[in-house]
This record gives sequence, structure tokens and C-alpha cells, in this order.
Amino acid sequence: MVEPPRQLPLDLPHEEALGRDDYLVGSSNRAALDLLERWPDWPSDVIVLAGPVGSGKTHLVEAWHQEVGASTISAVDLSVDSVTDLISAGAVAVEDAHRGVEETALFHLLNAARQADVRVLITSRTWPTAWSLKLPDLISRLRAATPVEILEPDDDLLRQVLVKLFSDRQIVIDSGVVDYLVVRMERSLGVACRAVEAIDREALAGRVKITKPLAGRVLEVVQSNDAR
Repeated sequence: MVEPPRQLPLDLPHEEALGRDDYLVGSSNRAALDLLERWPDWPSDVIVLAGPVGSGKTHLVEAWHQEVGASTISAVDLSVDSVTDLISAGAVAVEDAHRGVEETALFHLLNAARQADVRVLITSRTWPTAWSLKLPDLISRLRAATPVEILEPDDDLLRQVLVKLFSDRQIVIDSGVVDYLVVRMERSLGVACRAVEAIDREALAGRVKITKPLAGRVLEVVQSNDAR
């Protein structure tokens, strides 16, 4: 039996829906969403939001940005010179602090925010104690921040996320395929993202429908690669 020819799937861009209405809520992330929606009535002027890769931190920041007009910056790009412009927006998000941050700049930002009564959201994969910080005053300020954690998703949230990820790629996925994936995959939104991308590419390359066997085969490869 001759297999049908495979085609090279084009890496076409797809727009991920990152608005508040697109943010899927479950027990793992409800506390984080509830706290951001209380802005500016936060228990402290700084929140540290921690969660694993692919847990939805960026989506939450983007939704908050759209809702309140918060300025956003990657931690590695933060500098003392950028503080004034950031504060002027009335709310600030500093993303991916685990990648490294210029300590003087972050301390200056937190001080300026406190003086201007501006709230600061800092996202990271880890808590500040793992950032190898040296500046005592900054360490003290971060200890006073409100911590909120996004956990790995439960089955219901994972199911919703898979449907959304396929929908972002203009794919109406069969519910049976989604259920098949949920019971076989790690409780990780990062794995979900990588699996959906790989499944889409495999189906396009083979010019075939996404089925349980195809999805299961690709998922096994994705999770095997992650384990290396």
C-alpha cells in the first residue's frame, strides 16, 4: 500500500486570543485572576505571580494590560531610565523575572511605584528567593510583596485549553480527541501548547484528519522529547 505523499506544512502565523474573555479559569489559576481583577485594591503594592512555563502568566498579563492599560516590560529589559515611562501608565507588569533582572532598576521601580501609588505585577517561574538577588533593600521589598501562584491545570481546565489552542489555529477539534489527550498527557499547559502545535503540523504534513491515533502518537513524541 502506497502512503500518500506528505507535504511540507507552511509555518503560517496564527493569532492567539489573549483577551480577558479568552482567559480560561479553573481551580489552578482562579486566585491569580481574582487578585488581578481587584486592582487597584490589592493587599500590597507589589504582587509576585509565579507559575510554570505555559501556565498562562503572559495571557493574564496581556488581559490585565488590555483592561487597565498597564505598561509591560520584560525583566531583562528593565533599566533605571525606563522607570518614569513605565510608572506613567498607572500600573506596571514586569515579566519573567526568573530570567534575570537589573536589581538597582527593579528597586528604583518599586520605590517610584510606591511614591506614585502605582501597583506592580512581577511574573516568574520561581519565587524571588531563587533569583540570586544581592541587594538587601530589594530583597526586603520583595519579601513584603503579595505572592500568588498558578498551579498545574486540572482535567477540566486542560480540556478547555486544548479546545482553545486548536481553535486559535482555526481547527474544530473532535471532543473525543480532546478527552483522549487529557487522560494521557502531563498536567501542563506547556505540554498542551507543544502538543497542539505538533499535532497540527503532523496533520497538515500528512494531509489527514486529526484522529485519536495521530494525536496519541504525536503526544508520545512530544512528551518523550520533553523528558530528555
